[in-house]
Amino acid sequence: MTGAALLAARAALQGGAGRVYVGLLGSTAVQLDICRPELMFRELSEMAYERMTVVAGCGGGDAIVAQLSVLLTQSARLVLDADALNAIAKDVALQNLLTARPKQTTVLTPHPLEAARLMNLNTTDVQANRLRVAQAMADRFACTVVLKGSGTVIAAPGVLPHINTTGNSRLATAGTGDVLAGLIGARLVAGRHAFSSACESVFRHGQVADDWISNTTMTAHSLAQAL
Repeated sequence: MTGAALLAARAALQGGAGRVYVGLLGSTAVQLDICRPELMFRELSEMAYERMTVVAGCGGGDAIVAQLSVLLTQSARLVLDADALNAIAKDVALQNLLTARPKQTTVLTPHPLEAARLMNLNTTDVQANRLRVAQAMADRFACTVVLKGSGTVIAAPGVLPHINTTGNSRLATAGTGDVLAGLIGARLVAGRHAFSSACESVFRHGQVADDWISNTTMTAHSLAQAL
């Protein structure tokens, strides 16, 4: 799903990242985003992860599995979404690498099903105990967790979890999660603490949806443009 990666990259650019590289997995002929020609496409072998904020898992499919060990051990700052989270949930070795990363440099952005897989629960358990599950996940993996949904919960070790108050059903459309991941990445680039980056990004992401003109359709692309 190349579009997912492009949405995350556009959101990062719109959110203030300044210089955004796009590394696509698998064979693709895409070398330019005509909507945002500022985006720079690079081979993964050209990426200096140790100096970068990396957003991974947006549309990567199973191909992300082969990249995760390197990303987890080398990335200076890391936002993990979607396919990356599902891959980690299946692999204890990757879970250990995630836990071993320096604190306050990693953000996970699961929806309830992804959270259930990571914590070996079912979605009913997650939804019935959103605060507790988000905090348990943050403590287990030593990172910031954004448990998406109505009243998104942001949790991190050693701090009180935050319940976001912005957002509405307009965000229940394909690609908005990719936009959020990219926006969090942009905040991390600016040197913000991971927990603060997540709280600010989730609030802004929902605020755009709340401020949307009522009789017009909001897509993930238009959401990213409005950040």
